[in-house]
Amino acid sequence: PWATLFWVFFRQHVDRAEDVYLLAGDEVVATKAGKHTYGLDRFFASLYGKPVPGLAFFTLSLVSIQARRSFPLRVEQVVRSDAEKAASKAKADAKKHKLSTAKRRPGRPKGSKNTPKADVPPTPECVRITGMLDALLTLIAGVVPLTYFVLDGHFGNHNAVQMARQSNLHLISKLRCDAALYFPYAGPYAGRGPRRKYGRKVDYTNMPEQYLKETTVEGHIETRLYQAQLLHKEFAHPLNVVIIVKTNLRTQAQAHVLLFSSDLTLAYTSLIDYYGLRFQIEFNFRDAKQYWGLEDFMNVTPTGVTNAANLSLFMVNVAYRLRADVHPCDPAYSVLDLKADCRGYKYVE
Repeated sequence: PWATLFWVFFRQHVDRAEDVYLLAGDEVVATKAGKHTYGLDRFFASLYGKPVPGLAFFTLSLVSIQARRSFPLRVEQVVRSDAEKAASKAKADAKKHKLSTAKRRPGRPKGSKNTPKADVPPTPECVRITGMLDALLTLIAGVVPLTYFVLDGHFGNHNAVQMARQSNLHLISKLRCDAALYFPYAGPYAGRGPRRKYGRKVDYTNMPEQYLKETTVEGHIETRLYQAQLLHKEFAHPLNVVIIVKTNLRTQAQAHVLLFSSDLTLAYTSLIDYYGLRFQIEFNFRDAKQYWGLEDFMNVTPTGVTNAANLSLFMVNVAYRLRADVHPCDPAYSVLDLKADCRGYKYVE
């Protein structure tokens, strides 16, 4: 199996005992024409900013904090089940209906009931990823200790937090910039009913100074970093949130980013650094497409597609290891140089 091959190669040739690793996950889309390739569908591609016809593969990678490098360990094709397609369609229809209907009357709808957020059933997408996650954690158990699971903003929701915590991992991800966050209520008890949970809503343009951790100015851009434990009504537990506010000192225009973790003890510097390291997996996808055929393979059968995708990402790890031996004496040695050397040796034979 490909997963075992990835793991054995990583363990024997790449892993360093002193390194600390994060687990990162992301999806890559390879554009495809035609009608007969297995798993062909329309997937959102960030490169194009819209859904495109093609194949999608979800990858789990170990990211070395010291080497600041990502190593793919498990690759599976994304083939949407009927349940996933139905859930996606229902979400789109609900959003469309919400925009088209008039504003509802204030107050709680008649007949509604409380639902514990911890008991919310996982989405079909989370169920699929959980299967990959459990298989990988079982394979590497006892060898590489893992604490954090880093995902992009698509997974900045309660379902993803629940998925990570069920695998004894803490999630690091990003919230929407317009996420409704609240400070915990710290006032007196009203004297009747349940104790109030939510305080005032967070205003990202006017954060209290007590949460300010760092201020830097580069050119005419001021960056302010805030950290606080905040509440979101769609999450069952408090979140460790880092708010990055950038201000153009010339125009006073502001923009902000909301990063969060389910680990309430994680420092703001580490949270920002770990989320930034998630982008290393994008370099794996770039190399696999540019040098190892992820965008060019012509296989159409399920087995052929699986082999082609896994081989291209496996070669990313192999190329890294081969280049690592040469880099001390030739730092500019590239993948193209490596491929040219291999062809040269083959021709000589």
